[in-house]
Amino acid sequence: MGELGIGIGWRHELDLSIARLPGVDWVEVVAENLHADHLPETLLALRKRGLPVLPHAVSLSLGGAEPLDTGRVQHLAEVARALDAPLVSDHVCFVRAGGLDSGHLMPLPRTREALDVLVANVRLAQSIVDVPLALENIAAVLDWPDAELTEEQFLSELTERTGCLLIIDVANLYANARNIGTDPSAFLDGIPWERLAYVHMAGGIERDGVYHDTHAHPVLPEVLSLLTELRRRTDPPGVLLERDDDYPSDAELAAELAALRAAVTT
Repeated sequence: MGELGIGIGWRHELDLSIARLPGVDWVEVVAENLHADHLPETLLALRKRGLPVLPHAVSLSLGGAEPLDTGRVQHLAEVARALDAPLVSDHVCFVRAGGLDSGHLMPLPRTREALDVLVANVRLAQSIVDVPLALENIAAVLDWPDAELTEEQFLSELTERTGCLLIIDVANLYANARNIGTDPSAFLDGIPWERLAYVHMAGGIERDGVYHDTHAHPVLPEVLSLLTELRRRTDPPGVLLERDDDYPSDAELAAELAALRAAVTT
């Protein structure tokens, strides 16, 4: 099944669990939580076992209209070098504007002007990092008006103009279908699968009519079904389980990892 296999998001709260879990082929780690000169011993132990460790940034704000904070990109590059990572990643979003930090990944207007800004920032980031850069689709609770491109068209043109890779977050596809009425099948039909780096999976829950991508609940059967639909279009190089809160037992994590493996190998 591709090059990476089945992975899990490395968190301090899960470090001992990940070390003993069966079926973990690689891990992804939030780059902002690390310092290249002081990497956690439990993370280095996984690296010594031969598991790829991929830094995933959350604060570059590549879609922001303000000048790119190249210091954040340099930090990502330093962490990648320290981990000998084969690629790095962030999101198709902005997080800062007008001197304020939202604390959230904010969706971009799907206009050509916004795409031009994103492309310029991605190219600058690519000039700083030493490895390929992948970008992830995000979950949103609103859609900007006057879109000139669908999300799949926006991402396709982004890859054409920058050569970047894509992380497809299947849980985010499900969240957007529930909250803003997007069509996951149309999205999957329009993605340039040759640019796929890997896939994200996570759980969520509905509250007051809004679906929340919490990363604190089990992966829903409907999200697993979307992964199976994706698998009919491509053989994903890797599939990653994200869990950021309310951490379950090792047995529950192992069962979720096994379900992901079954969804892409059957």
